[in-house]
Amino acid sequence: YEISSGEWVSRGKAWLHNVIAYNLSISCNHCTKCICEEVCPAEAYRRDENGVVWIDPNRCMGCQYCAMACPYNAPQFNPLTGRMGKCDFCRDRLENGLDPVCVQACPMRVISWGDRNELEKKFGPDAQLFPLPPKELTDPSLLVHPHPNALKTNASFEELANPEEV
Repeated sequence: YEISSGEWVSRGKAWLHNVIAYNLSISCNHCTKCICEEVCPAEAYRRDENGVVWIDPNRCMGCQYCAMACPYNAPQFNPLTGRMGKCDFCRDRLENGLDPVCVQACPMRVISWGDRNELEKKFGPDAQLFPLPPKELTDPSLLVHPHPNALKTNASFEELANPEEV
């Protein structure tokens, strides 16, 4: 998601701005209250002991109910397989002691994973950012520690700057 907010204001002969822009990369948040899991009639959703939520491809019937329910648009329909797919947090890599690909490949090194309490100690408390739904809805396993300017936005002025990509 590319989020923008603010405006340019004329002050005499000068132009001042309070423009704020930030990017928010969202995949599956492996929620504690997993709405997509709740609506799956095939009971295809599974949760590992470490909280990773994944779809059992042998159970999924491709109804897409989970995609309609998920506020993060995480489950995606694969027309080639006729089944749903989503981030499984690179379960195979975790089993081999490796980081998920998103963590390893992030060029800005802003994606981390681990124990939530340890991450909060290291990065600070979580923040609620537009366009994410209220945390109470799904209790996501996501900790967002934004740039301080991202928190100065006014929700009435925020907009999704790249809707065609989302």
